Amino acid sequence: MNAADVNLYLVGFMGTGKTTIGRLVAQRIGFTLIDSDQEIERLQGKSIPQIFADEGEPAFRAMERKFVESGHPVTRAVVSCGGGLAVQPGLLDELKRRGVVICLHASIETILARTERNKNRPLLDVENREARVRALFAQREPIYKQAGTVLLTDMRPVADMVAHVIRVWRREATEFVRARA
Repeated sequence: MNAADVNLYLVGFMGTGKTTIGRLVAQRIGFTLIDSDQEIERLQGKSIPQIFADEGEPAFRAMERKFVESGHPVTRAVVSCGGGLAVQPGLLDELKRRGVVICLHASIETILARTERNKNRPLLDVENREARVRALFAQREPIYKQAGTVLLTDMRPVADMVAHVIRVWRREATEFVRARA
């Protein structure tokens, strides 16, 4: 495999910029952008809140696992992973076997501001969103930090983030290929 073909997986908490930055990175490097949540919605024919309501979170998590294992191209894709995907047992390691993983990170305040109007987040459909975000963040952060490279997206222009992600991806894709040679 050529380093220029290695998939890029963007992981991190909701509201850290995975989809926005992923779309721009994919455009710049000529890859396909795949958003795991959007792909699952497309395949199921319903929204994530509907999936959670009809089938429950465990069923959705099983759909995420299936997506990682067989639901996306093995090369030339930027994959924006749903916030809970990488925290499932074994899935972060599976992503690392398939390509370069970069974690996008933001402060609680930034996450709250970025997610406040989005109604497509069933885990935040609670009375006290801030308490829920803080609890989920505390639970997930140690796993996100195992992703490898963690990039802070707070107060950074999107263009700078895109350039930084591409630099890290190029460097790590070369190492990824070398490790498998």
